Amino acid sequence: MTLFFLYSLLFLLLRFSAAYPLPATDYFNSFLPSDAVALLSFKSTADLDDKLLYSLTEPYDYCQWRGVECSQDRVVRLVLKGVGLRGRFSPETLSRLDQLRVLSLEDNSLSGSIPDLSPLVNLRTLTLSRNGFSGALPPLLLSLRRLLVLDLSYNNFSGEIPSDINALTRLSSLNLEFNRFNGELPPLNQSYMTSFNVSGNKLTGKIPVTATLLRFNVSSFWPNAGLCGEIINRSCGSLSPPFFDSSKPNATSSSSASQPPQTAQNGEATLPTLPGSSVSKKSKNGWLVLGFTIGLASLVVLGLCLVVCSLVIKNRRDDEDNDVTMFQPNLKGDTTQPPTESLTARAVPASSIKPLKREEEVKIQIQAPPQKRVPRSGDLIFCGDVNEGGEGMYTLDQLMRASAELLGRGSVGTTYKAVMVNQMIVTVKRFAPSKTAVTSDLEFENHMEKVGTLRHPNLVPTKAYFQSNGERLVIYDYQPNGSLFNLIHGSRTSKAKPLHWTSCLKIAEDVAQALHYIHQSSAKFHGNLKSTNILLGHDFEACLTDYCLSVLIDSSVPPSDPDIASYKAPEIRKSANSPTSKCDVYSFGVFLFELLTGKPASRQPFMAENNMLDWVRAMRQEDKKSKEENGLEMMTQTACLCRVTSPDKRPTMREVIKKIQDIKESVVMTEENDKFQYS
Repeated sequence: MTLFFLYSLLFLLLRFSAAYPLPATDYFNSFLPSDAVALLSFKSTADLDDKLLYSLTEPYDYCQWRGVECSQDRVVRLVLKGVGLRGRFSPETLSRLDQLRVLSLEDNSLSGSIPDLSPLVNLRTLTLSRNGFSGALPPLLLSLRRLLVLDLSYNNFSGEIPSDINALTRLSSLNLEFNRFNGELPPLNQSYMTSFNVSGNKLTGKIPVTATLLRFNVSSFWPNAGLCGEIINRSCGSLSPPFFDSSKPNATSSSSASQPPQTAQNGEATLPTLPGSSVSKKSKNGWLVLGFTIGLASLVVLGLCLVVCSLVIKNRRDDEDNDVTMFQPNLKGDTTQPPTESLTARAVPASSIKPLKREEEVKIQIQAPPQKRVPRSGDLIFCGDVNEGGEGMYTLDQLMRASAELLGRGSVGTTYKAVMVNQMIVTVKRFAPSKTAVTSDLEFENHMEKVGTLRHPNLVPTKAYFQSNGERLVIYDYQPNGSLFNLIHGSRTSKAKPLHWTSCLKIAEDVAQALHYIHQSSAKFHGNLKSTNILLGHDFEACLTDYCLSVLIDSSVPPSDPDIASYKAPEIRKSANSPTSKCDVYSFGVFLFELLTGKPASRQPFMAENNMLDWVRAMRQEDKKSKEENGLEMMTQTACLCRVTSPDKRPTMREVIKKIQDIKESVVMTEENDKFQYS
C-alpha cells in the first residue's frame, strides 16, 4: 500500500512538471536558503574552472564553504583571495547577501564590469584589486554609505573619479592605483582617511589642496600623466613625462589644457603657448633690453675671470716643474680617486724618496680616511657592455615615454613589457616600494652593481637599473617566447601535459648550469627559483630571471600563494632568514617534479623515493616498459635528493649537473642499443 502511494505521488509530480516546466535550478532554489542560492549563482559565472567546491549535497552547510563566514545563518564575510576565479561577476548574485560586511575577491582573474551592489547596505569592506575589471566606477557604488575600505587597484577601470565619492564619509582607505582613470582628482574631504593611492593612472590637472590629501606624500599620486600642484612639488606649468604611460606615444589629448609639455629637438621640455596672453609688445621690448644688458655684463665678467684663471694655472705649472708629486694608488688599482694627504707628498726632492715596503704601503692606506660613496640617484645606470648584442643605449626619458604592457606580478614586484618609440623592447621589473624599504639606496646600488656583472647563456642579462625617491626599476632583455610555466601548464582553457622527455633533460640542464654559475659568483644564490622565473630564449633555451633580487625585499611576510610557498626550502619558509645556495637546490628539486609531471609545486606529494617514482610514472602516463624508464628513475632520484629536509644532505649544483649528464649519456646509449638491435 505504501509503495503504491509513493508511485502515485511520483506520477503526480511528473505530470505537474510536464504541465509547468521549470529550469532545474528553480526547483533547487525553492528548497535552498537565499544566501546559498546567491553563492551558487555567483559560482556559476565567476568560477569557470571549478575552483570552489561548493556542493548541493549539503545545502544547509553553506556556512562551511570556502571563504564563507556566517552569523546567525546569514553570510557576513566572503573572502576569496587568490583562489583562481575566472569569469564574470554577474548581477543578481552576491547582491542578495544583504547582511554582508566584507567582500574580498582580490588576486583572481575576474573580468567585466562591477554589477550593482547597492543592496549590500551593510558592506564595510570591498576589495576587488588585482583582477581584470573594466568600465567606469559604478555610480551606485557610492550609495554604500557604511563603506570603510574600497580597494579597486590593479584593474582596468577607466573614466573619471566622480566627485560624489565624498559621499562615502566613513571611508578610511581608498586604493585606485594602476587603473586607467583620467580627468581631475576630486577634492576628497574624508576625515578618517589614512590610506590613499591613485598612482599609475592618467589623471591630469592640479591636485586639490584639502586637509585629507595633504596627509599623503608623492608616492600616492606618482606616476600620473599630468598631475601637478604643491602637494607633489610640481609646477603646473612644466609637467614631466609619466612613468610608463600605457597609452600610445602618438596619442593626443582631447583638451589642450590637459596636454603634456611638448618636446623640443634638444630633448628639453617646452611649455605650450597659453591662449589669451595679456603681455603687451612694449613690456616685451623692455624685458629684451634688460636681458641684453645683463648678458653683456656677464660676458665681460666671464672674460676677466678666464684671464685671471689662466695666469694662476700658468704660475702653478711653473712651480710643479720643480716639485715631485707622488700618487700612490689604492690596493684595488683605482687611480681615479683624488690622492689624500697620507698618499701624497709635495715639494719633496726625488733623491729623498724611499720606496715603501708592501706592509708599510698597506698600513698607510688603511689609515687614510675612508670616503663614503654617494649613491647615484635619479640616473639610469647601465650594466656591463652597453653595446653588447649590437643594441644602443637609451635614456630614462625614452623609457618613461614607452608604451607599457603588464606581464605579471610576483613576489619581487610588477613586470612590464616596454616598447620605446624606436621600437626597442625591454622588460622592466618595478619593485613594490613597501617591500624594498628594508634596503638603503647605497645597499641597492652596491647589490645591483654586483648582479649587473653576471653574464651566462642561461641568464636573462640585466641591462640597467634605476632608483629615485624609493622607486626602483631593473631592466632586462625582452624574451618573446614566454615563461616555462606557460609552456608546462598551457593556457587556462587547455589541459596541462608533461613535456617530452628530451625537452625535460635539456631544460633541466640549462637551469642547473645557470644556478651553478650564480653559486660560484659573488651573488651566491638565486633566492626565487620557480617556473614563472624561467623564460625561454630565442632558441627556446631556458634562461633564469629575477635572480639575486630576493635580498632586496622584505621577506618577513610569508607568501600567500601556496605554489610560491612550496618552492621555498623548509628552513626559510616560516622565518626571515636569508636564502642560501642550498635553498636553491631545494627549489630545483621542486622544479624538476613540476617539469616531469606538469603538476604545480603545491600539488606535489612527499613520499618515499619508490612511491614518488610511481607517482611520476602515473602523471606522465608511462610504465616500466618505456624506453625512458631508466632515465626517469634517475631523474626522480635526483629530484628527491634535492628536496630533502636537511640542507646539509642536499647535493651541490655541480653534483646535480653531473647526475643530469649521466642521465643523458644513459639515454643516448639506450637509443644506440635500440638502433643496433633493430639494424
